Amino acid sequence: MLISVPGSEDGPGGVLVCAENFIYFKNQDHEDVVASIPRRKDTPIDEPILIVTCATHKQKDLFFFLLQSEFGDLYKVKLNYTGQKVTDIDIQYFDTVPVSSSMVVLRTGFLFVAAEFGNHALYQFLGLEQEEGEQLWEAEHEGKKWTLFQPRPLKNLLQIDELKSLSPLVDFKVMDLCREDTPQIYSFCGRGPRSSLRVLRHGLAVAEMAVSGLPANPNAVWTVKRNASDEFDKYIVVSLPSATLVLAVGETVEEVTDSGFLGTTTTLAVSLIGQDSLLQIHPNGIRLVRNDKRIHEWQPPGKRHIVLAAANQQQVVICLAGSTGELFYFELDATGQLNEIERREMGHDIVCLDIAPVSQGQRARFMAIGDENNTVRVLSLQPEMCLQQVSVQAIPTSPASVSLVEMPTGGRADEVQTLFLNVGLNNGIMLRTVVDSVSGELSDTRTRFVGARPVRLHKIRVRGVAGLMAMSSRSWLCYHYQAVFQMTPLSYVPLEYAAPFASQQCPEGIVAVSGNTLRIVTVERLADVFNQQEFPLKYTPHKVVVHPQTNYFIVIEADHATWDPQRKAQLKAERLADTEGAEPEPDLPEATFGAYRAPPGMWASCIRVLDGLDGKTHHLVELSDSEAAFSVCLCPFHDRGDELFLCVGTVKELNMHTRAFTCGFLHVYRFIDGGKRLEFMHKTQVELMPLALTAFQGRLLVGMGPALRIYDLGKKKLLRKCETKAFPNQITQLHTMGDRVVVGDITESFLYVKYKRQENKLYIFADDTVPRWLTCGAMVDYDTMVGADKFGSVFVARLPTEVSDEVDDDPTGSALTFDKGTLNGAPHKLQQAIQFYVGDTITSLTKTTLVPGVPECILYGTTMGALGAFIPFLSREDVDFFQHLEMYMRAEHPPLCGRDHMAFRSFYFPVKDVVDGDLCEQFSVLEPSKQRAIAQELDRTPSEVLKKLEDIRHTRLF
Repeated sequence: MLISVPGSEDGPGGVLVCAENFIYFKNQDHEDVVASIPRRKDTPIDEPILIVTCATHKQKDLFFFLLQSEFGDLYKVKLNYTGQKVTDIDIQYFDTVPVSSSMVVLRTGFLFVAAEFGNHALYQFLGLEQEEGEQLWEAEHEGKKWTLFQPRPLKNLLQIDELKSLSPLVDFKVMDLCREDTPQIYSFCGRGPRSSLRVLRHGLAVAEMAVSGLPANPNAVWTVKRNASDEFDKYIVVSLPSATLVLAVGETVEEVTDSGFLGTTTTLAVSLIGQDSLLQIHPNGIRLVRNDKRIHEWQPPGKRHIVLAAANQQQVVICLAGSTGELFYFELDATGQLNEIERREMGHDIVCLDIAPVSQGQRARFMAIGDENNTVRVLSLQPEMCLQQVSVQAIPTSPASVSLVEMPTGGRADEVQTLFLNVGLNNGIMLRTVVDSVSGELSDTRTRFVGARPVRLHKIRVRGVAGLMAMSSRSWLCYHYQAVFQMTPLSYVPLEYAAPFASQQCPEGIVAVSGNTLRIVTVERLADVFNQQEFPLKYTPHKVVVHPQTNYFIVIEADHATWDPQRKAQLKAERLADTEGAEPEPDLPEATFGAYRAPPGMWASCIRVLDGLDGKTHHLVELSDSEAAFSVCLCPFHDRGDELFLCVGTVKELNMHTRAFTCGFLHVYRFIDGGKRLEFMHKTQVELMPLALTAFQGRLLVGMGPALRIYDLGKKKLLRKCETKAFPNQITQLHTMGDRVVVGDITESFLYVKYKRQENKLYIFADDTVPRWLTCGAMVDYDTMVGADKFGSVFVARLPTEVSDEVDDDPTGSALTFDKGTLNGAPHKLQQAIQFYVGDTITSLTKTTLVPGVPECILYGTTMGALGAFIPFLSREDVDFFQHLEMYMRAEHPPLCGRDHMAFRSFYFPVKDVVDGDLCEQFSVLEPSKQRAIAQELDRTPSEVLKKLEDIRHTRLF
């Protein structure tokens, strides 16, 4: 590694050369200056130290370097120089952080570490110099002196924040173990001691600030300021079935009785009206509390009761009980008095209503009502046609709530706002419609399924911009973020009522009701639409299977050049014996400081039975003698009834560099204690590496090297029943359906195999025309496979229908026996259905559904921790629309670096029959003029294009 040294007036210039064990300073016409890199005390003296990352910090009169070794140790490097002559290189141990791929020192005193694998971190500098009295040791080897140090917890750095990362995502399963109606993604990721199971839920993470019990289940909750210019809320008002609870917001939240609110009745609405007056609407009237504690009351005529109410800062509308739906409309005058402006009977029962917010100091022009006739109506509040209908929208079922909210529609939150009518239906669907700011006409209606219960809507604020909470069986947050309207569920208990909340301790939060509890919560990371729950693992996960009865995960983990626990404990005991009488070494976490290094060919591996609900490990089986588990499957054997056995393929003393190994084994375990524990039965030695296992017709199908074998269960070992060695290189994948086997070869793509039970033989009858270095694959249907290679390409290979029928309809198998191969391969060839370059190595593929009741999609994960999906089109119209949209987006929105988009997606193979959805979704960030131009070419409006994009994402994915 070469590091440039500041020159001219800032330093001596030149470069630092980071080599094995040493750092050299080199410059033109300057003699080399060399310094040894300090080593860990427990690192073998002959093991080389390499620098993997560097960061340079430069100020006006100061510069230094932070270097990181492959063990994660940070070194502070300073040059001692006079003028342009460097006399010495000063290297000091600084701290230890996870191994990174890049680091940067910020001018504000922070260090950002982009981890090689796992979560990234932000640290704050607490000091820059080595502490006085920090113990160092000297060692000599082959005539060279070395400085030794003992790693320690952080002293010069303080971790401030962490950025979640799934890298590398090794495997994942999509299941609904939590019974949330939406599946969770159980991803197994990380490397070495930093490995983990991450449970991904579609939803925003919620930070709980406070939870308090209430005497009864509330009807609603509001927050209100005492003055329009106040930054924080003054009161939290909770409506109970027969009372109203008022809580004052300060350093603590306490109940008060001198607020002016009527506490002996339930409350329908609360608002700050005017500059400093408080409004309370209850069934028996309207109560206006002035700043000087004067109270004005208005009572409905004829001793009738108010059933519905809504208010903004200048206007109030109420609905009285009765089947005629009588509305009363009030406005605030210049003296702070509420004046009745208009009343009208609508002629039908009103079930919900709302009034638009005050916009830029101007009173609202419209209000909305929902009635029992399955319609939503927009009424005018203009003086010349007050409470007159200006537009109507028919809905499929009765409404539960309506809400008029002004939100931005472009890239900036401070631009012109658009008024939206949001309607929550009793069947769990939410409608969102644009309201014309002049005429009140409704257009561009979009729907979204929210939950299984009636949808209640409540206004809040998100990052200073108006937002909305939709409450059903799940709580959803509707907000504007990065130029796009977002609607994301909260990963939290179901809420029933909500209101915006602001205090000194919580500048932007939400006060909500769930059951009989009052909760104050905040949503901090709006960009993270997946909430993560993390459970640590011991070693790098390799493969995962799920027990179908218990839903427990069986995970095989393995790490190369790592001591097993028994050998590790022995080494630690020897080290303690050598340093008897000295201060004991601190027990440092391996996730940060790494594990003890072992020679190549040594492995630590285990089999884990894991509960995905709580992350509890029910049983852990450690493998000994440097065996590493590489394959696993659940197999029912035909003579053992419905009992499932766990089969694990291991390799002994595998050297990852030379691929040399001693032998392989096939372990068989049975489940006991309700599937929570494993009982070892026997293991069978094999001469090749068993990298692929699967159940096949009551037997075990094993892929090892170029051989495919069928085993049956014996009393002391597995019994070989059938074998073929006709495969090119190394079998890494096996997929079965019926009597057909699809074999994935590490370098030669997929091969289709037919098993003839009468002859007990396996025949290869089809293969791919393109050699591919497979990383993963999945069966789409009986004839179709989807796969990915290590270069980042995804493809779908399909067996021609006539070939599939011919093979299945051949009762004797003679065609398979006597068919001659084509192109030195199988007699038949696969057809390439799609080709697409993702740009990252895909490690796992699965066919799944993320939304109940919709067609399946292909979900994939990559080494860099990304999750993506391939969605099949269901109509030719959609294909034509998105193909043309992609074509226009390539022309109007080229990549930042100027590279041709089609050339990128065709990096190894020409892109075929795949539309780049990520590119199409960039339509929302285009300038309005470009949006209109593209939409015109598609014979649509920009809103119709955006609606189409939203529909395919929300109806097929999350």
